[in-house]
Amino acid sequence: MLQSSAIMSRNKRADIGIFGGSGLYSFLPNVKEVTVETPYGSPSDNIFIGEYAGKTIAFLPRHDRNHRIPPHKINYRANVWAFKELGCSTVICPCAAGSLQVDYKPGDFAIADQWVDRTSGRADTFFDGPIATHVSPAEPYTPELRKLALEAARENNIPVHDGGTVVVINGPRFSSKAESEWFHKMGWQIINMTQYPEAHLVREAGMACLNISLITDYDSGVHTGTAPVSHGEVMKVFGQNIENLRKLLFSLIEKIPTDEFYGADRVLEMSRF
Repeated sequence: MLQSSAIMSRNKRADIGIFGGSGLYSFLPNVKEVTVETPYGSPSDNIFIGEYAGKTIAFLPRHDRNHRIPPHKINYRANVWAFKELGCSTVICPCAAGSLQVDYKPGDFAIADQWVDRTSGRADTFFDGPIATHVSPAEPYTPELRKLALEAARENNIPVHDGGTVVVINGPRFSSKAESEWFHKMGWQIINMTQYPEAHLVREAGMACLNISLITDYDSGVHTGTAPVSHGEVMKVFGQNIENLRKLLFSLIEKIPTDEFYGADRVLEMSRF
């Protein structure tokens, strides 16, 4: 069912897609709200489109604008397809994340380079047949975009980690202490509930993908003396750092070339026999 980038770009309406809510797009002038239909049903919300640095940016709140959709209920395929339908070449996936290692501190940012899938029951591919298609997730996040994101963070004096493996759990519950300790001992750095299958679907769809993780907590008491993660604390730290996220994102947008897929649009060339 997935169409080629050349076909999809005929109706191009956006350059860069960003999963994020009103804290990111509300300051842009002349933002318009559009509805995009997909073969997989409706995305989480309408899409908000605005202009910045000579590029057209499409924002989609993955949990909907009122944060009503829990992570295990998000229609990830519809969300990613909507950006594909708009002609985006790059998709940025900012998220809140817990820390599994002491040196990844709350308030820091991490530009993840790997994920570990611990979810279950999520529709996680566009390729259900009739052609067997095996898209490799070996490099789930585009290295060239990661480099640009690191530059943008450092230029804004934002504490940032180059790389990190994000463990993706199903939600809506957080980890038990035993689970958190297991992830910690495995050497993984951060934990989140949305990066899978979101990032992999972006890759399947032939778009370049980038994660920006804002560290909000120490998960379930990984760091001795800290309280287990709570939703209230996550939102508090996220809110305190939303301005840094905006600075990073919009410095990054200035750096991202228009219509540069970094080879992501050729993903099917190595995915079918």
